[in-house]
Amino acid sequence: MTKKTFRNFLREEDGMGTVEVILIIVVLIGLVIIFKTQLTQIVNNIFEKISSQSSSI
Repeated sequence: MTKKTFRNFLREEDGMGTVEVILIIVVLIGLVIIFKTQLTQIVNNIFEKISSQSSSI
């Protein structure tokens, strides 16, 4: 590769959006893994409230 094509390759920013999205997804997955038990309890509480209140309708 010549210096000019190498400089053009470094200046391209097309792939940066993909890298940023992948990093955000990795962080979100990490947070879900860390707070898995808390999230499970919250979701279970919500479904219990929904099912108990739906019988009154």
